[in-house]
Amino acid sequence: MRALRAFIAITAIASASGCATITSSDMQSVALTAVDQQNKPVEGAACKLHNDKGNWEAKTPSLVSVRRSSEDLSVECSKEGQPNGILKAISRAAGGMFGNIIFGGGIGAIIDHSRGTGYNYPDALPVEMGKSRIVDRRESEPTTRSEPGT
Repeated sequence: MRALRAFIAITAIASASGCATITSSDMQSVALTAVDQQNKPVEGAACKLHNDKGNWEAKTPSLVSVRRSSEDLSVECSKEGQPNGILKAISRAAGGMFGNIIFGGGIGAIIDHSRGTGYNYPDALPVEMGKSRIVDRRESEPTTRSEPGT
């Protein structure tokens, strides 16, 4: 009886950790915004987003659905009268990846890695026109660098 309870408990924990392929979508919605050098919102900036899984275009501000990947997401925005803004969103492993490794023997992690479902980008992509930024879920403040010539 004790062995049965232990088996049920382990099965429940393994099921709760979930395979990201099952519990997550291939796609992630991210909030794309832009501000000028005076920190005022820039509406209608044309942005191109890309990673190894695809290319997307959007205007600021908007919610953009991008395909998850283990590769970082690159964003470049432009608008007449404004210097271009560049942003790199760092891809980080989601919690489901670790559950796969611990409980699934790694097979689920391999599938999630190849499909990209085991990764997440930051939920907000705040582009600063005239600057190059890196945003990372692990950091509370994005890293900003001035573009040459600005």
